[in-house]
Amino acid sequence: MPIYEYRCPVCGRKFEKLRSLRDNDNDVRCPHCESEKVERVLSGFALSGCSSKPGSRFR
Repeated sequence: MPIYEYRCPVCGRKFEKLRSLRDNDNDVRCPHCESEKVERVLSGFALSGCSSKPGSRFR
């Protein structure tokens, strides 16, 4: 299950929620103010196994 990041425009806080793909954004509420007006935020991702050695594929 992916973890989605959301932002609440009412209280301005960000939070994460573990959701299945089929649940989509249904019934997501802000855990701080209980608002249903939340927006999904495009979050970055981390790469593992990267190297900064010369000749390395990733830097």
